[in-house]
Parts: sequence; C-alpha cells; structure tokens
Amino acid sequence: MNAENPPRLELRDIRRSFDGVEVVGGVSLRLEAGQVTCLLGPSGCGKSTTLRIIAGVDRQTSGQVLVDGQEVSGPKTHLPPEKRAVGLMFQDFALFPHLTVADNVAFGLNHTPRTARMARVMDLLQRVHLGDFAEKYPHQLSGGEQQRVALARALAPRPGILLMDEPFSGLDNRLRDGIRDETLALLKEEGTAVLLVTHEPEEAMRMADEIALMRAGQIVQTGAPYNIYNAPVDRAAAAFFSDINIIHGVVRNALTDTPFGQFLTPGLVDGADVEIIIRPQHLKIDFDRHGKGPNPTPEEGVPARGIVSRARFMGSESLVEFLMDHDGSALKATVPGVFLPKPGTPLWLTMRRDRCFVFPCQKQRRVADPFKTPRPVSA
Repeated sequence: MNAENPPRLELRDIRRSFDGVEVVGGVSLRLEAGQVTCLLGPSGCGKSTTLRIIAGVDRQTSGQVLVDGQEVSGPKTHLPPEKRAVGLMFQDFALFPHLTVADNVAFGLNHTPRTARMARVMDLLQRVHLGDFAEKYPHQLSGGEQQRVALARALAPRPGILLMDEPFSGLDNRLRDGIRDETLALLKEEGTAVLLVTHEPEEAMRMADEIALMRAGQIVQTGAPYNIYNAPVDRAAAAFFSDINIIHGVVRNALTDTPFGQFLTPGLVDGADVEIIIRPQHLKIDFDRHGKGPNPTPEEGVPARGIVSRARFMGSESLVEFLMDHDGSALKATVPGVFLPKPGTPLWLTMRRDRCFVFPCQKQRRVADPFKTPRPVSA
C-alpha cells in the first residue's frame, strides 16, 4: 500500500473478548474511498461488534483502527466517535421524533453556517426524493421514507466513512430493492467508503464491490461478489449463498467415483472422504436422453436416475426434489418456469462439472464407496 495513498479505513488484527470469550478474532480489512464492502455473516458472528469498534462506541481488546492512515484506536489511542469522521446508520433509523425532517438531517451540521447548512439539507432531501417533506415529522413518514431521511442525515456532514448496520432489515420486501438501489446510487455519488453489515447474501451481492464473509468472529473469505459466489472457500461458504446438493465420495488414486462419473480429486490421500457440492440450478434434468441417448460430454458427466419425491412452483422457477436410485440420497434441481412432475416419476439428471466444488468432508464422516468396483467412466 502506497503510504501517500492509504486506505480510507483499515483494520489490523482486531480482537474483542467478553468475559474471556473472543467474539472477534483477528479481523483485518481495508476500504478505499468510494468502495462499498459488505461484512456478511450469520447472526452472532461478530459483525456488529466489529462495526461498533470502528465507530468508537466499543473498544477492541487488541489491534488497530486507522482512518486515512492515522490511528484512531490502538494500544495508546482511542478517539471518541465524534472525532473519527465516521457516519453511522442503524436498522432502527434513530430519528428524533420531536424534530422535523429538515432538522433531523441538519443535526450533524451545527457548526456549519445556516445558509450552507440549509442548502446541504435541501440538496440531500431532493436527492432522496423527499424535497417536499422537509417540515414533516418522522411519525408522518413511511418506513422507506424514514430510511431515506436517516441516510441523508448520515451523509450530511460528508463523512469519509459510513457504517451501516442492517439498515434495510425493517423495510417491506416490496420496497427493499428500490431503496437499496437508490441508497447505493447516492453513496457512489458522494464517494463515501461504506462498510455495510448484513446477514442477507442477496443484499451483499446487490450492493457490494467487495464481500467479507465472516464466521465465528473471523473473516473466512474476501472477494468481489462474482468471485466469492463462484469460488467459495469451503462448503459452508457455498451454502451461505444458496441451497446446495452434497454428494459424498471416497478418494481412490486421485479420483472419486460418484453416480455422475469420476471426479478428479488431486492432492487428497486415498481413503479421504470428500464432498462434491453443486447448486440446484446446475443439476440438469435430462428430458431427451433418458439414460439411453448419445454419450454425454465431459462437461455433462454421466447421467444418473432419480425418482421425483416432490415438486413445487416457486414463482420464476420450479424446485424438483429427487431420491436417487443408487443410494436413496436426496438431491434438488431447479427448472425455469413451471415443471411439476408427479411424485414417483423417474427422470435422469446430469451435473455441470465446471459448476461443482470439491472439498474434504468437513465432518470427516466415513462413507462407503458408492461403487465397490470403480467403473470405467470418463473423468
């Protein structure tokens, strides 16, 4: 990192313990100006604690917080929140009920001349489509309108960093996508570095330039949404973003036999248990071959037969659940549009090899080979 252009926000090995229990365990992160990073993870993983440490309302047990290359919290330094040029926006919005919309937005501009203060307030209200609401009070607004007022108030002092803790969780699903898109557009216009905490993968994928996936107090993977979705670090990371199918196997001579053919599993010792992960949308229902047609391509693998156990229409797609002939295991596939085969219907399935992930079995559960004698199928 160039010392002349330090990141807008940097965390160095942040740790936080409560009563001897470490809830944040060595978090390091960098945000550049104009970058939106989502700290994504399940409830209780340490996301909000990390945010509170950055804001200055909590203090880490060890590690450093730097803003524009300057330490604001460390072994010998701990600036209060108001000295950090960090904006805060939380899920309850925390608007002052006794102040008008305009006065709420102006709250952080007390040291700005009145003319400049009101110009900034009205500019922001116009940009969040609330220019006509300046004299209203929070109780007169909808949830989406209150969210936009809270955003305008957080941005009014022009903070270099904005921290957002589940800011859209209280909104109706019908409004959420539009509000998120409007918020992202305004944040990009302001050039603010944003750290957004969420437990919703869809929200992170929709808003983030970078996702930091957090689990049990640690960041387990960081990357652009496309990369973190398509190259998960482990099974749990893949499962956090969507439903998955898990096919168990055992390594033999760097290959693993499955009902869908052999998979290359180099680097794993013979006898190691592995999990082959594939998302339902990449498990293809083969309507044409029915197990009897031309040989499959290497990308498709070997077809395997399953018996439909249930089919449901989900809106834009149908979810079909199968019990597989070879071992009675359950797999799920999604099909665009309406496809509702009756339970008991036999169908053939193939797998997209380039869409599979192979990981060592997380629980190291011993499983029997699906075939006692390896079949002569293409790898």
